[in-house]
Amino acid sequence: MQYIRTGLILCTENYDECVEFYSIVLELPILYVLDNEHSKLTCCDLGGDNYLMIETEGSASAVAKSLEQNPVCLRFNVDDVEKSATELQSKGVSVKLRKEVWGTVVDFVDPDGNRCSLRDETTF
Repeated sequence: MQYIRTGLILCTENYDECVEFYSIVLELPILYVLDNEHSKLTCCDLGGDNYLMIETEGSASAVAKSLEQNPVCLRFNVDDVEKSATELQSKGVSVKLRKEVWGTVVDFVDPDGNRCSLRDETTF
């Protein structure tokens, strides 16, 4: 198979808050929005030929979802993980910095409790 684009579909309970989180807080550009009798979704650009589609009908958690609830973590590689963590904190996002032997990671969650992380791109 030859794939033209790849994407992730994230079903959310707190749809509006998640759209704001990914498009404003994480600064992912919105590609398009559908809101009609068939669909309610927002599609954000993840760079390259990748997208994140935020939809409804998911389940939220007040804390980070366990691996049993959601075995996926959305990873965003950045040039400077500590600088990006400070930027997230300035936007009200609670972060946890982890230093591993293979690099530094910052863990955080979206408004639905989905796990996300930043990683320094240069440590590969």
